[in-house]
Amino acid sequence: MFCKNCSGDRIVTISAKCSDLCVVRYDGKEHVGYVPNGIGIGGDDYVEFHYCLFCGQIQDKFPMKDPIL
Repeated sequence: MFCKNCSGDRIVTISAKCSDLCVVRYDGKEHVGYVPNGIGIGGDDYVEFHYCLFCGQIQDKFPMKDPIL
């Protein structure tokens, strides 16, 4: 896998189960519960994403719409 931003080949995969104890804050709003879908970090019980160790870019489709929290 190569970074979509810098083409680097040092990509880290993160996977964590957090059940319903995820907190997401955006634009003065707060979501407490399952991981929200559609923000590039997984969904439901899992935080899952890839990021580049060269530039720090999370590997997903960007730009994204504002999340609905």
